[in-house]
Amino acid sequence: MKNSPLSVQIWSVFAVITLCISILLSIILPLTLRDFFTNEIYATIENSQNLIFNQFDSEIYRDFIESEIFGKKSQKLENARTVNHFLIYDQNQVILSSPLSMEFLNKVKSEIGEQKKISQQYSGEIDNEKIFYVITKGRALGKDVFLVSYMGDSYREDLVQTLFRKLALIMTLVFLFSWIPAIGLAKYLSNPLVSLEKRVKKLADHEWNEPVQLDRKDEIGKLGQSIEQLRNQLIHQDEIQQSFLQHVSHELKTPVMVIRSYAQAIIDGIYPKGNLDCSVQVIDEEAERLEKQIRNLLYLTKLDYLSNHELSRENFSIDDLIRNVVERLSWQKSQLKWSLDLSPVNVNGDMEQWRVVLENLLDNQIRYANSHILVELKQEKDNKAFLKIWNDGPPIEQEIIETLFNKFNKGYKGEFGLGLAIVQRIVTLHGSKIWAKNEDEGVSFYIEIHV
Repeated sequence: MKNSPLSVQIWSVFAVITLCISILLSIILPLTLRDFFTNEIYATIENSQNLIFNQFDSEIYRDFIESEIFGKKSQKLENARTVNHFLIYDQNQVILSSPLSMEFLNKVKSEIGEQKKISQQYSGEIDNEKIFYVITKGRALGKDVFLVSYMGDSYREDLVQTLFRKLALIMTLVFLFSWIPAIGLAKYLSNPLVSLEKRVKKLADHEWNEPVQLDRKDEIGKLGQSIEQLRNQLIHQDEIQQSFLQHVSHELKTPVMVIRSYAQAIIDGIYPKGNLDCSVQVIDEEAERLEKQIRNLLYLTKLDYLSNHELSRENFSIDDLIRNVVERLSWQKSQLKWSLDLSPVNVNGDMEQWRVVLENLLDNQIRYANSHILVELKQEKDNKAFLKIWNDGPPIEQEIIETLFNKFNKGYKGEFGLGLAIVQRIVTLHGSKIWAKNEDEGVSFYIEIHV
């Protein structure tokens, strides 16, 4: 059934549940009704016996009893609501209201001999018909008597069958008419899901222009909102990816074009930079630039892979790592002043990835600093540390600072910046945060490190 349309599945489940309930009721109700009417039969018999005993002292029964009740067995007592009666008195003398088998009468006499209570309920058979009877001990005109009152099971069965047939008819009608709203409910629930399935298929086919709108506030409506959010994200992702491809092609094409043109000129015996060494140096610089861009792209791909896998972690001193990276990079601009204020902080993470973070950030600071770079590391409470890297260079444009770490955008001052995208990805993988801020003088990068 799981391969059937959703509306059919919902309707089928509803129909099966209704059918199961009907079958269950058809089994339980007769049993329940029989028990109920059995109790009602005994109650009717006992009420009838009370009526008989109350009338024994009346004028009618006084004349009747004194004259003939103890003399003729064929005399009938008055029936009360289908209840039949007979009396047993002195030495098992019997007065019957209707002929009964000796087997049954002997059974009743035996039960009277064993009965401990004043009144007790029994069941038996007369002419292969089940009956219910009550034997009650009492007195009539100074004599001890046992009044035996009984009703046939046919009375109970008639009531049960009558009620069951009416109930079965009602349940059948309910069952049949419930299918109509069930079909409507199934379509009401499945139609928006079918619509969403078509929209998702369009998204898979890169058809993103049509918005997903459902005028619902339930779970289906929330699913539609999530799909609409996904659609907007896909549109945005496509836009920035197109921009990224344009930037990548430009950044990779430029050094390749320079390398090829310089190489062709040298082959033709022309030295664009005046001599062979200077011209070859330009080729080498452009090749290095090209290599760096390719390396960054590959590293981003590696980080995308690592985001779905467990990091290789170790405990290391990040303040020592900062000193090591500063020592290696500070020679790039020997005229810069470096100020280090580093508290001892140990970090549990991938040391090589943190090294990449520091190298990219400090390389960025060296490129834009005028004369001074400050690095501060402070241990805070709640297993956190704060790293601040400041330079006295020009501020970052406000429209760029919010997307500075986006790998699909141009970087600081319009340059193609994969370095900061790599930094942001590594920091995030370690459960930390990074942001940039224009200070009153210069620019600062802050990292909240989860230690």
